[in-house]
Amino acid sequence: MESTELTVRTGTRPAVVDITAEVAGFCRGRGDGLVSVFVPHATAGLAIIETGSGSEDDLLAVVGEILPRDDHWRHRHGSTGHGADHLLPAIIAPSITVPVLRGRPVLGTWQSIVLVDSNGDNPERRVRLSFLAG
Repeated sequence: MESTELTVRTGTRPAVVDITAEVAGFCRGRGDGLVSVFVPHATAGLAIIETGSGSEDDLLAVVGEILPRDDHWRHRHGSTGHGADHLLPAIIAPSITVPVLRGRPVLGTWQSIVLVDSNGDNPERRVRLSFLAG
């Protein structure tokens, strides 16, 4: 297995960051297999969505409706609503696996791999990419 780690700047507000190009670059020249994408954080997740059509903002709106940033959460350290951030990975998983053929992630025409970060307290995230040849 081959592995590397990316640093992704997400900023100080909830964000959806497209990392498809970075994943594709990692897979380039590796042949057939699987790529695992993992975010080792308790307050971030990964998704495969269409980007550039407003879906990023829609996704953040849905997360905000399901996990409102208010002070009713038992987990209270950090900024107001931080308890909701810790529930995000239960809804948007911290890892995904994508097939790779001839060194290219096999994604649908409109699919992109995105990092979802609702926690503005941490402006940078690590993402682990691992390739398993098949």
